[in-house]
Amino acid sequence: MTNYAKIIAIFIRILNIDIWYNLTMKSILYQQCEALNDSSLPAISNISNILALLYHEMGDVNWIGFYLCNDQKQECLLGPFQGKVACTRIQYGLGVVGTCAQRQKTIVVDDVHQFPGHIACDAASQSEIVIPLKKDDQLVAILDIDSPITHRFDNSIKETLEDISLILSDLISVDNILKDWWF
Repeated sequence: MTNYAKIIAIFIRILNIDIWYNLTMKSILYQQCEALNDSSLPAISNISNILALLYHEMGDVNWIGFYLCNDQKQECLLGPFQGKVACTRIQYGLGVVGTCAQRQKTIVVDDVHQFPGHIACDAASQSEIVIPLKKDDQLVAILDIDSPITHRFDNSIKETLEDISLILSDLISVDNILKDWWF
């Protein structure tokens, strides 16, 4: 085997280990979120703990939280979060969060400075992922995660976060935490 072939073989082994490690860590993160979902507690307690877990375990995250959505008012209102002080109200169609609310699709922004109309709540944020959370086909919130590095959210972490968002969607509803603001 030539030196070139040996280097390629080593790289493939390392790559496979990295893929295995990433898949395992993402599976563990999902399982931890499931374990924190305690039906004997109010939804806000479970939501807060899941956000804290994600904030501290994901790495390279400087803000994570929810914006609660109201289709009648066409606005997103700041909900539970971890990180620095944040924007409190975002109109549908404005910034990454408002665009997600309008489109109701996950958006990954590799470089927030390249996103037209980006709202900079924290100047340290360089990339962002937003995921719409629905309950009974109704948009109820946007999961918003910011990172201080560009290109933080690859497809595999996007898929993991979309899976975790299903847990969170079950916790967020008009009856659980939106009732006072919704009507």
